[in-house]
Amino acid sequence: MNFMDKMERKFGKYAIPNLMYYIIILYIVGYILRVSAGLTGIDLYSSFLSLNFKMIFRGQVWRLVTFIIQPPNTRLLFIFFALYFYYMIGTSLERLWGSFRFNVYFFSGVIFNIIAALIIYLVWGANFELNTYFINLALFMAYAVEFPDMEVLLFFIIPIKIKWLGILDALFLAFEIIGGYAALIAYNTGNTILFMRLLFNYGLHWFLATSALVAMINFFIFMMLTLKKPGKTRTQKNFRKFNKGMDKDSFGDRFSNARNEKTTWENTGYRPINPKGARHKCALCGRSELDGDLTFRFCSKCNGEYEYCQDHLYTHVHVK
Repeated sequence: MNFMDKMERKFGKYAIPNLMYYIIILYIVGYILRVSAGLTGIDLYSSFLSLNFKMIFRGQVWRLVTFIIQPPNTRLLFIFFALYFYYMIGTSLERLWGSFRFNVYFFSGVIFNIIAALIIYLVWGANFELNTYFINLALFMAYAVEFPDMEVLLFFIIPIKIKWLGILDALFLAFEIIGGYAALIAYNTGNTILFMRLLFNYGLHWFLATSALVAMINFFIFMMLTLKKPGKTRTQKNFRKFNKGMDKDSFGDRFSNARNEKTTWENTGYRPINPKGARHKCALCGRSELDGDLTFRFCSKCNGEYEYCQDHLYTHVHVK
């Protein structure tokens, strides 16, 4: 059981189901405020709700939360498609990961975005108001990893797989990070020409680079925590070790030796998992049919109804 599994068991009851539904509502509210600012000349979002650390340090702490209502697009022609697209991404990831893990990924992205704005304010003394732009890009990156073969219509005409858009997204973020900090180096070394080219020709700045960097850090940390393979028991380690040195043994002999290792269920550190929320669930690693194309079987030698995935059916310690 990895770290995320332990966190889910302990704090999973606090997760907000259908989180993306509420986020889309907040985006709609943010869009209405943006439109009203253009009509009335009063920008309520920038004045009272944006991520402005100068005002936060003066007591307007609600800005740490309210800044997330900034919509992913403010153009009338694209706002509906953008909201629908991000709703589809969010709900698909929540169905795949579960409410708790999706909550963790989204809100950790929000927290990292706040940290980036704080770093910019404290290190460079700039009151740079970060919005949800890089949070949404990190959300799309996760979707591209989990659903690489999903097709969308680029420009509403060209069918293209999500994985290629995810690669372009990753290249864009890398360009933003490298170019932004290159502009910082050029600025500090007095290379005004290079700095002006990076800033005015490509829009590269270390403020945006910092926000993009923390978004990618959040993405990689979450993926490492969730995609980490389950730990191996002593029986599994002995089986793999034995398997490498005994290539001439038959398939049945190898599993027989693995099953006969002197290891007990108690000292493995694993416990059966009650399969809630899934029809099948491995009693050893906790994976279910929601985690991919897995095969599950009950073990006839275990004392009780214990179901195992294809990776642990022959290598687990029998429950006596």
